[in-house]
Amino acid sequence: MADLLNHRFISERYFFPRQGSFSDPFWVDCGDAKLACSYHEIDPQAKTLVHFHGNGEIVDDWQGDFVAILQQMGCNVLLAELRGYGQSSGQPQLGKMLDDVVPTIEALGRPASELIFFGRSVGSIFAIEAAARFPQAAGLIIESGVADVLERLLLRVHPQELGCSAEELKAEVAERLDHQQKLSAYPGPLLVMHTQNDGLVDVSHGQRLYQWAIGKKNLKIFPQGNHNDIMFVNAREYFALIAEFMAGLD
Repeated sequence: MADLLNHRFISERYFFPRQGSFSDPFWVDCGDAKLACSYHEIDPQAKTLVHFHGNGEIVDDWQGDFVAILQQMGCNVLLAELRGYGQSSGQPQLGKMLDDVVPTIEALGRPASELIFFGRSVGSIFAIEAAARFPQAAGLIIESGVADVLERLLLRVHPQELGCSAEELKAEVAERLDHQQKLSAYPGPLLVMHTQNDGLVDVSHGQRLYQWAIGKKNLKIFPQGNHNDIMFVNAREYFALIAEFMAGLD
């Protein structure tokens, strides 16, 4: 069961990588894959926001205005890439992608207390893993995030196809992807944003993520927008919430 999360059916059905390229990537060596991230620094003494994008997206989708707005809030930005996405090598295997989180964060060479993790959609899986592995992080932002990974996987694969029982799959996901356990162990501040009418990841996911957190926390359920246009439809309030969150960090 050790490689269950790396099974090719999960890779092929749950992840939707795209290729793309940009100049001067910030390369992260993960052993059997190299990740083409993008680092934008305005001040070496400032906090750094690490952004994990959603499925079907790549780092290059987030360059430009998104980075510029975050820099105006006074932070550096690392756009983290996933294996098999963009210019990165490797295949999008869930277990290995979880393992990639630590080298991605460590490549910055910054104390955890100076980092803010931001996960959108599928990227929430890796932002939550980052918070679990670096619990002294300054903050965690989850947008359109996933509370129950097993629920999402079972929409795409059946345990028998993976050569295991339902209980074995449940146990493996619980071992590595228990978001309730991870968030209940993270003491830092949390901002959760979701739309009421999210047609891909139900709003209950955002509500559960918020409920599980133990530190200072804020939940915003936008009445307008859907999974993939939450930022565009609610841009003014979306970024105002992030700015307020950032301003409140130690």
